[in-house]
Amino acid sequence: MKNDKLPVAIIGGGPVGLAAAAHLVKRNERFILFEAGASVGANVLDWAHVKIFSPWKYNIDKAAKELLLQTGWKSPDKESISTGSELYTNYFLPLYNHALIKPFVHLNSKVIAIGRKGLDKMKSANREAQPFVIQVRQGTNTILFEARAVIDASGTWHNNNPIGSGGVFAFGELENSDKILYGIPDVLNVHKNRYKNKNVLVAGSGHSAINSILELDKLKDEFPETQIKWVLRKNNIKDVYGGQEKDALPARGALGIKIEELIKNDRISVYTPFQIQEIINENNKLTLIGMQYDIKKALNGIDEIISNTGNRPDMSFTRELRVDFDSSVESVPALADLIDPNIHSCGTVRAHGEAELRQKEKDFYVVGMKSYGRAPTFLMATGYEQVRSVVAALTGDWEAAKRVELDLPETGVCSSDASGNDTCCGTEKDPKKTKSCC
Repeated sequence: MKNDKLPVAIIGGGPVGLAAAAHLVKRNERFILFEAGASVGANVLDWAHVKIFSPWKYNIDKAAKELLLQTGWKSPDKESISTGSELYTNYFLPLYNHALIKPFVHLNSKVIAIGRKGLDKMKSANREAQPFVIQVRQGTNTILFEARAVIDASGTWHNNNPIGSGGVFAFGELENSDKILYGIPDVLNVHKNRYKNKNVLVAGSGHSAINSILELDKLKDEFPETQIKWVLRKNNIKDVYGGQEKDALPARGALGIKIEELIKNDRISVYTPFQIQEIINENNKLTLIGMQYDIKKALNGIDEIISNTGNRPDMSFTRELRVDFDSSVESVPALADLIDPNIHSCGTVRAHGEAELRQKEKDFYVVGMKSYGRAPTFLMATGYEQVRSVVAALTGDWEAAKRVELDLPETGVCSSDASGNDTCCGTEKDPKKTKSCC
Protein backbone atom coordinates (compact mmCIF):
# COMPACT_ATOMS: atom_id res chain seq x y z
CA MET A 1 0.00 0.00 0.00
CA LYS A 2 1.32 3.44 -0.90
CA ASN A 3 2.08 5.76 1.99
CA ASP A 4 -0.58 8.28 0.96
CA LYS A 5 -3.23 5.56 1.39
CA LEU A 6 -2.12 4.73 4.92
CA PRO A 7 -3.73 6.35 7.98
CA VAL A 8 -2.23 8.87 10.35
CA ALA A 9 -1.54 7.15 13.67
CA ILE A 10 -2.39 8.88 16.94
CA ILE A 11 -0.88 7.67 20.20
CA GLY A 12 -3.05 8.49 23.20
CA GLY A 13 -6.81 8.84 23.63
CA GLY A 14 -6.77 11.83 25.97
CA PRO A 15 -8.10 15.30 25.13
CA VAL A 16 -5.33 16.15 22.64
CA GLY A 17 -5.32 12.76 20.92
CA LEU A 18 -9.10 12.90 20.48
CA ALA A 19 -8.82 16.46 19.16
CA ALA A 20 -6.27 15.26 16.59
CA ALA A 21 -8.75 12.61 15.49
CA ALA A 22 -11.50 15.24 15.13
CA HIS A 23 -9.29 17.45 12.97
CA LEU A 24 -8.35 14.51 10.75
CA VAL A 25 -12.03 13.63 10.35
CA LYS A 26 -12.79 17.23 9.44
CA ARG A 27 -10.21 17.03 6.66
CA ASN A 28 -11.42 13.59 5.47
CA GLU A 29 -8.13 12.01 6.45
CA ARG A 30 -7.85 8.39 7.59
CA PHE A 31 -6.56 7.82 11.11
CA ILE A 32 -6.03 5.12 13.69
CA LEU A 33 -5.78 5.84 17.43
CA PHE A 34 -4.08 3.73 20.11
CA GLU A 35 -5.04 4.17 23.77
CA ALA A 36 -3.21 2.13 26.40
CA GLY A 37 -6.10 2.33 28.87
CA ALA A 38 -9.48 0.61 28.89
CA SER A 39 -11.21 3.84 27.93
CA VAL A 40 -10.47 7.11 26.20
CA GLY A 41 -9.56 9.72 28.77
CA ALA A 42 -8.23 6.97 31.04
CA ASN A 43 -5.65 9.28 32.62
CA VAL A 44 -8.32 11.88 33.38
CA LEU A 45 -10.38 9.23 35.16
CA ASP A 46 -7.46 8.80 37.57
CA TRP A 47 -8.28 12.28 38.87
CA ALA A 48 -12.00 12.23 38.14
CA HIS A 49 -12.82 13.87 41.49
CA VAL A 50 -10.62 16.94 40.89
CA LYS A 51 -12.05 20.23 39.66
CA ILE A 52 -9.98 21.67 36.84
CA PHE A 53 -9.29 25.40 36.96
CA SER A 54 -10.03 26.23 33.31
CA PRO A 55 -13.68 26.73 32.25
CA TRP A 56 -15.29 24.71 29.47
CA LYS A 57 -14.56 27.35 26.82
CA TYR A 58 -10.86 26.40 26.99
CA ASN A 59 -11.42 22.64 27.21
CA ILE A 60 -13.41 21.82 24.06
CA ASP A 61 -11.62 21.61 20.74
CA LYS A 62 -13.34 23.45 17.87
CA ALA A 63 -13.26 20.57 15.39
CA ALA A 64 -14.49 18.17 18.08
CA LYS A 65 -17.33 20.54 18.92
CA GLU A 66 -18.41 20.64 15.26
CA LEU A 67 -18.58 16.84 15.16
CA LEU A 68 -20.49 16.62 18.42
CA LEU A 69 -23.07 19.23 17.44
CA GLN A 70 -23.95 17.04 14.45
CA THR A 71 -25.15 14.38 16.90
CA GLY A 72 -27.46 16.65 18.90
CA TRP A 73 -24.92 17.04 21.70
CA LYS A 74 -25.39 20.10 23.90
CA SER A 75 -22.31 22.03 24.89
CA PRO A 76 -21.83 22.70 28.64
CA ASP A 77 -21.94 26.28 29.90
CA LYS A 78 -18.70 27.73 28.54
CA GLU A 79 -17.93 29.62 31.77
CA SER A 80 -18.57 26.74 34.19
CA ILE A 81 -15.89 24.65 35.89
CA SER A 82 -15.97 20.85 35.69
CA THR A 83 -14.42 17.89 37.43
CA GLY A 84 -12.38 15.32 35.55
CA SER A 85 -15.41 13.01 35.69
CA GLU A 86 -17.66 15.62 34.08
CA LEU A 87 -15.04 16.28 31.42
CA TYR A 88 -15.05 12.58 30.59
CA THR A 89 -18.84 12.12 30.67
CA ASN A 90 -19.85 15.30 28.87
CA TYR A 91 -17.06 15.53 26.31
CA PHE A 92 -14.60 12.65 25.90
CA LEU A 93 -17.17 9.86 25.89
CA PRO A 94 -19.60 11.47 23.41
CA LEU A 95 -16.69 12.30 21.10
CA TYR A 96 -15.35 8.74 21.30
CA ASN A 97 -18.82 7.37 20.49
CA HIS A 98 -19.11 9.47 17.32
CA ALA A 99 -19.60 7.22 14.30
CA LEU A 100 -16.57 8.74 12.56
CA ILE A 101 -14.28 8.27 15.58
CA LYS A 102 -15.07 5.04 17.46
CA PRO A 103 -14.40 2.49 14.67
CA PHE A 104 -10.79 3.68 14.41
CA VAL A 105 -9.93 3.72 18.13
CA HIS A 106 -8.05 0.76 19.65
CA LEU A 107 -8.37 0.56 23.45
CA ASN A 108 -6.07 -1.49 25.70
CA SER A 109 -3.42 -0.95 23.03
CA LYS A 110 0.01 0.10 24.29
CA VAL A 111 2.55 1.31 21.74
CA ILE A 112 5.90 -0.25 22.55
CA ALA A 113 8.00 0.69 19.50
CA ILE A 114 7.91 2.80 16.34
CA GLY A 115 10.28 2.68 13.40
CA ARG A 116 10.54 3.12 9.64
CA LYS A 117 9.67 0.00 7.66
CA GLY A 118 12.80 -2.05 7.06
CA LEU A 119 15.14 0.66 8.38
CA ASP A 120 16.87 1.18 11.69
CA LYS A 121 17.67 4.64 13.05
CA MET A 122 21.04 4.84 11.29
CA LYS A 123 19.73 4.22 7.76
CA SER A 124 19.08 7.39 5.72
CA ALA A 125 18.60 6.20 2.13
CA ASN A 126 14.95 6.46 1.03
CA ARG A 127 13.96 6.92 4.67
CA GLU A 128 11.15 9.43 4.19
CA ALA A 129 9.52 7.23 1.57
CA GLN A 130 9.04 4.36 4.01
CA PRO A 131 5.93 4.12 6.20
CA PHE A 132 6.08 4.09 9.97
CA VAL A 133 5.70 0.67 11.56
CA ILE A 134 4.05 0.76 14.98
CA GLN A 135 4.40 -2.16 17.36
CA VAL A 136 1.36 -2.39 19.65
CA ARG A 137 0.76 -4.71 22.56
CA GLN A 138 -2.89 -5.75 22.96
CA GLY A 139 -3.21 -8.13 25.90
CA THR A 140 -0.81 -11.00 25.23
CA ASN A 141 -0.57 -10.22 21.51
CA THR A 142 1.83 -7.90 19.71
CA ILE A 143 0.47 -6.45 16.45
CA LEU A 144 2.14 -4.34 13.76
CA PHE A 145 0.40 -1.38 12.12
CA GLU A 146 1.62 0.89 9.33
CA ALA A 147 1.01 4.63 9.12
CA ARG A 148 2.07 7.51 6.91
CA ALA A 149 2.49 9.88 9.87
CA VAL A 150 2.45 9.69 13.66
CA ILE A 151 1.07 12.15 16.23
CA ASP A 152 2.36 11.24 19.70
CA ALA A 153 -0.14 12.56 22.26
CA SER A 154 0.66 9.92 24.88
CA GLY A 155 1.19 12.43 27.68
CA THR A 156 3.25 11.94 30.84
CA TRP A 157 0.68 10.97 33.49
CA HIS A 158 1.90 7.49 34.45
CA ASN A 159 5.59 8.41 34.40
CA ASN A 160 5.91 9.91 37.86
CA ASN A 161 8.99 11.72 39.07
CA PRO A 162 10.41 10.19 42.24
CA ILE A 163 10.31 12.21 45.46
CA GLY A 164 14.03 11.87 46.04
CA SER A 165 16.26 14.88 45.46
CA GLY A 166 18.18 15.03 42.21
CA GLY A 167 15.38 13.35 40.27
CA VAL A 168 16.21 9.86 41.53
CA PHE A 169 14.46 7.58 43.99
CA ALA A 170 15.27 8.30 47.61
CA PHE A 171 16.78 5.41 49.56
CA GLY A 172 13.80 3.42 50.82
CA GLU A 173 11.31 5.01 48.42
CA LEU A 174 10.69 1.85 46.41
CA GLU A 175 10.68 -0.34 49.53
CA ASN A 176 7.93 1.81 51.08
CA SER A 177 5.84 2.29 47.96
CA ASP A 178 2.77 0.90 49.71
CA LYS A 179 2.72 4.07 51.82
CA ILE A 180 3.27 6.42 48.88
CA LEU A 181 0.53 7.48 46.47
CA TYR A 182 1.77 9.08 43.24
CA GLY A 183 -1.02 11.30 41.93
CA ILE A 184 -4.02 13.14 43.36
CA PRO A 185 -5.92 10.97 45.86
CA ASP A 186 -9.66 11.24 46.40
CA VAL A 187 -9.11 12.27 50.00
CA LEU A 188 -12.74 12.92 50.95
CA ASN A 189 -14.21 9.77 49.43
CA VAL A 190 -12.29 6.79 48.05
CA HIS A 191 -9.17 7.39 50.16
CA LYS A 192 -10.77 8.86 53.29
CA ASN A 193 -9.91 5.91 55.53
CA ARG A 194 -6.34 5.95 54.27
CA TYR A 195 -5.71 9.51 55.45
CA LYS A 196 -8.13 10.36 58.27
CA ASN A 197 -6.41 11.10 61.60
CA LYS A 198 -3.06 10.26 59.99
CA ASN A 199 0.17 12.22 59.75
CA VAL A 200 0.30 12.85 56.00
CA LEU A 201 3.20 14.36 54.07
CA VAL A 202 2.68 15.95 50.65
CA ALA A 203 5.74 16.36 48.40
CA GLY A 204 5.62 18.79 45.49
CA SER A 205 4.93 22.44 44.71
CA GLY A 206 2.47 22.54 41.81
CA HIS A 207 -1.31 22.68 41.49
CA SER A 208 -1.63 18.96 42.18
CA ALA A 209 0.12 19.33 45.52
CA ILE A 210 -2.05 22.31 46.43
CA ASN A 211 -5.19 20.33 45.52
CA SER A 212 -4.07 17.45 47.72
CA ILE A 213 -3.38 19.79 50.67
CA LEU A 214 -6.69 21.64 50.34
CA GLU A 215 -8.57 18.33 50.40
CA LEU A 216 -6.58 17.12 53.39
CA ASP A 217 -7.46 20.34 55.19
CA LYS A 218 -11.16 19.63 54.63
CA LEU A 219 -10.59 16.14 56.01
CA LYS A 220 -8.91 17.73 59.03
CA ASP A 221 -12.15 19.62 59.78
CA GLU A 222 -13.94 16.28 60.09
CA PHE A 223 -11.05 14.37 61.67
CA PRO A 224 -9.03 16.87 63.75
CA GLU A 225 -6.16 14.46 64.46
CA THR A 226 -5.17 14.62 60.80
CA GLN A 227 -1.76 16.28 60.44
CA ILE A 228 -0.45 17.80 57.21
CA LYS A 229 3.22 18.28 56.34
CA TRP A 230 4.26 19.91 53.09
CA VAL A 231 7.75 19.39 51.64
CA LEU A 232 8.95 21.56 48.74
CA ARG A 233 12.27 22.11 47.02
CA LYS A 234 11.61 25.79 46.28
CA ASN A 235 13.64 28.44 48.08
CA ASN A 236 10.68 30.78 48.50
CA ILE A 237 7.19 29.59 49.45
CA LYS A 238 5.72 32.64 47.73
CA ASP A 239 6.67 31.12 44.38
CA VAL A 240 3.79 28.64 44.69
CA TYR A 241 1.12 31.30 45.21
CA GLY A 242 0.97 32.17 41.50
CA GLY A 243 -0.96 35.14 40.15
CA GLN A 244 -3.80 34.91 42.68
CA GLU A 245 -6.25 37.77 41.94
CA LYS A 246 -4.31 38.70 38.78
CA ASP A 247 -4.80 35.26 37.21
CA ALA A 248 -7.11 35.28 34.18
CA LEU A 249 -8.42 31.90 35.39
CA PRO A 250 -10.07 32.68 38.76
CA ALA A 251 -10.16 29.02 39.82
CA ARG A 252 -6.40 28.73 39.26
CA GLY A 253 -5.72 31.98 41.10
CA ALA A 254 -7.92 30.80 43.99
CA LEU A 255 -5.58 27.86 44.65
CA GLY A 256 -2.75 30.25 45.50
CA ILE A 257 -5.02 32.38 47.68
CA LYS A 258 -6.31 29.39 49.64
CA ILE A 259 -2.93 27.79 50.21
CA GLU A 260 -1.50 31.09 51.48
CA GLU A 261 -4.36 31.33 53.96
CA LEU A 262 -3.69 27.81 55.27
CA ILE A 263 -0.02 28.61 55.79
CA LYS A 264 -0.76 31.88 57.59
CA ASN A 265 -3.27 30.11 59.85
CA ASP A 266 -0.79 27.31 60.71
CA ARG A 267 -3.06 24.62 59.28
CA ILE A 268 -0.07 22.90 57.68
CA SER A 269 3.62 22.50 58.52
CA VAL A 270 5.82 23.66 55.65
CA TYR A 271 9.41 22.54 55.05
CA THR A 272 11.18 24.39 52.26
CA PRO A 273 13.65 24.12 50.69
CA PHE A 274 13.84 20.45 51.65
CA GLN A 275 15.71 17.81 49.65
CA ILE A 276 14.46 14.29 50.45
CA GLN A 277 17.27 11.73 50.54
CA GLU A 278 16.05 8.73 52.50
CA ILE A 279 12.85 7.13 53.81
CA ILE A 280 13.11 4.87 56.85
CA ASN A 281 10.30 2.64 58.11
CA GLU A 282 10.32 1.97 61.83
CA ASN A 283 7.33 0.21 63.40
CA ASN A 284 5.17 1.13 60.39
CA LYS A 285 5.98 4.85 60.77
CA LEU A 286 8.08 6.67 58.19
CA THR A 287 10.96 9.03 58.84
CA LEU A 288 12.10 11.27 55.99
CA ILE A 289 15.75 12.26 56.05
CA GLY A 290 16.76 15.26 53.99
CA MET A 291 18.69 18.49 53.75
CA GLN A 292 17.27 21.91 54.58
CA TYR A 293 19.64 24.85 54.16
CA ASP A 294 22.59 22.43 54.18
CA ILE A 295 21.47 21.04 57.52
CA LYS A 296 20.45 17.40 57.85
CA LYS A 297 16.88 17.13 59.12
CA ALA A 298 14.50 14.29 59.98
CA LEU A 299 10.71 14.39 59.71
CA ASN A 300 9.34 11.70 61.99
CA GLY A 301 6.11 9.81 62.57
CA ILE A 302 4.71 9.99 59.05
CA ASP A 303 1.94 7.54 58.17
CA GLU A 304 1.39 8.31 54.47
CA ILE A 305 3.09 10.22 51.65
CA ILE A 306 1.36 11.84 48.69
CA SER A 307 3.82 12.46 45.87
CA ASN A 308 2.95 15.36 43.59
CA THR A 309 6.45 15.94 42.24
CA GLY A 310 5.45 15.98 38.59
CA ASN A 311 5.88 13.67 35.64
CA ARG A 312 8.33 13.01 32.84
CA PRO A 313 7.86 11.79 29.24
CA ASP A 314 8.38 8.19 28.17
CA MET A 315 10.74 8.27 25.19
CA SER A 316 11.42 4.53 25.04
CA PHE A 317 9.17 3.69 22.10
CA THR A 318 10.72 6.40 19.89
CA ARG A 319 14.24 5.00 20.15
CA GLU A 320 14.41 3.98 16.47
CA LEU A 321 13.24 7.41 15.30
CA ARG A 322 15.24 10.57 14.76
CA VAL A 323 13.51 12.54 17.47
CA ASP A 324 14.96 15.31 19.63
CA PHE A 325 14.06 16.40 23.15
CA ASP A 326 15.60 19.27 25.10
CA SER A 327 18.36 17.97 27.35
CA SER A 328 17.03 19.62 30.52
CA VAL A 329 13.27 20.18 30.16
CA GLU A 330 12.84 17.06 27.96
CA SER A 331 10.32 19.04 25.90
CA VAL A 332 10.21 19.48 22.15
CA PRO A 333 13.40 21.56 21.65
CA ALA A 334 11.77 24.71 20.25
CA LEU A 335 9.52 25.01 23.32
CA ALA A 336 12.21 24.68 25.97
CA ASP A 337 13.06 28.37 26.41
CA LEU A 338 9.36 29.23 26.63
CA ILE A 339 8.59 26.84 29.51
CA ASP A 340 11.89 26.26 31.34
CA PRO A 341 11.30 27.27 35.00
CA ASN A 342 15.00 28.11 35.29
CA ILE A 343 14.33 31.02 32.94
CA HIS A 344 10.90 32.16 34.16
CA SER A 345 7.87 30.92 36.06
CA CYS A 346 5.29 32.04 33.51
CA GLY A 347 2.43 29.62 33.02
CA THR A 348 1.28 31.36 29.85
CA VAL A 349 3.13 30.18 26.74
CA ARG A 350 2.50 31.77 23.36
CA ALA A 351 0.53 29.77 20.83
CA HIS A 352 2.60 27.52 18.60
CA GLY A 353 2.12 24.79 16.06
CA GLU A 354 3.71 22.59 13.42
CA ALA A 355 6.82 24.73 12.91
CA GLU A 356 7.85 24.49 16.57
CA LEU A 357 6.87 20.82 16.89
CA ARG A 358 8.57 19.58 13.71
CA GLN A 359 11.13 16.80 14.21
CA LYS A 360 14.03 15.53 12.10
CA GLU A 361 11.92 12.42 11.52
CA LYS A 362 9.55 13.72 8.86
CA ASP A 363 5.82 13.47 9.68
CA PHE A 364 6.41 12.52 13.33
CA TYR A 365 5.13 15.00 15.92
CA VAL A 366 5.08 15.06 19.71
CA VAL A 367 2.11 17.09 20.97
CA GLY A 368 0.15 17.78 24.13
CA MET A 369 1.58 17.40 27.62
CA LYS A 370 4.44 15.26 26.33
CA SER A 371 5.62 18.13 24.12
CA TYR A 372 6.20 20.10 27.35
CA GLY A 373 8.44 17.38 28.81
CA ARG A 374 8.82 17.90 32.55
CA ALA A 375 7.32 21.40 32.58
CA PRO A 376 3.98 21.60 34.43
CA THR A 377 2.37 24.59 32.68
CA PHE A 378 0.40 22.86 29.92
CA LEU A 379 -3.22 23.80 29.11
CA MET A 380 -5.57 21.66 26.98
CA ALA A 381 -6.24 24.63 24.69
CA THR A 382 -2.54 24.70 23.82
CA GLY A 383 -2.67 21.08 22.70
CA TYR A 384 -5.77 21.71 20.59
CA GLU A 385 -3.97 24.45 18.68
CA GLN A 386 -0.94 22.20 18.26
CA VAL A 387 -2.90 19.40 16.58
CA ARG A 388 -4.97 21.81 14.47
CA SER A 389 -1.72 23.12 13.00
CA VAL A 390 -0.06 19.70 12.68
CA VAL A 391 -3.07 18.13 10.93
CA ALA A 392 -3.24 21.08 8.56
CA ALA A 393 0.41 20.49 7.64
CA LEU A 394 -0.08 16.75 7.20
CA THR A 395 -2.91 17.44 4.74
CA GLY A 396 -0.94 20.03 2.79
CA ASP A 397 -2.68 23.15 4.05
CA TRP A 398 0.48 25.06 4.96
CA GLU A 399 -1.27 28.40 5.22
CA ALA A 400 -3.50 27.06 8.01
CA ALA A 401 -0.55 25.26 9.60
CA LYS A 402 1.41 28.50 9.96
CA ARG A 403 -1.54 30.51 11.27
CA VAL A 404 -1.89 30.92 15.04
CA GLU A 405 -5.48 30.76 16.26
CA LEU A 406 -5.33 30.83 20.03
CA ASP A 407 -5.90 33.28 22.85
CA LEU A 408 -4.64 31.84 26.13
CA PRO A 409 -5.59 33.05 29.63
CA GLU A 410 -2.72 34.76 31.45
CA THR A 411 -1.44 33.43 34.75
CA GLY A 412 -0.95 36.80 36.41
CA VAL A 413 2.75 36.18 37.05
CA CYS A 414 5.41 35.96 34.37
CA SER A 415 8.62 35.73 36.31
CA SER A 416 10.21 36.16 39.69
CA ASP A 417 13.68 37.54 40.25
CA ALA A 418 15.92 36.64 43.16
CA SER A 419 14.51 39.43 45.32
CA GLY A 420 10.99 38.09 44.96
CA ASN A 421 9.77 40.96 42.79
CA ASP A 422 7.17 39.73 40.33
CA THR A 423 6.59 40.85 36.79
CA CYS A 424 2.89 40.49 36.12
CA CYS A 425 1.32 39.57 32.83
CA GLY A 426 -0.58 42.46 31.35
CA THR A 427 1.18 45.15 33.36
CA GLU A 428 3.55 47.89 32.27
CA LYS A 429 6.25 47.08 34.83
CA ASP A 430 8.50 45.59 32.22
CA PRO A 431 6.90 45.55 28.75
CA LYS A 432 9.75 43.61 27.17
CA LYS A 433 9.68 40.85 29.75
CA THR A 434 5.90 40.75 29.69
CA LYS A 435 5.85 40.42 25.93
CA SER A 436 8.47 37.68 25.85
CA CYS A 437 6.72 35.68 28.52
CA CYS A 438 3.05 36.18 27.84
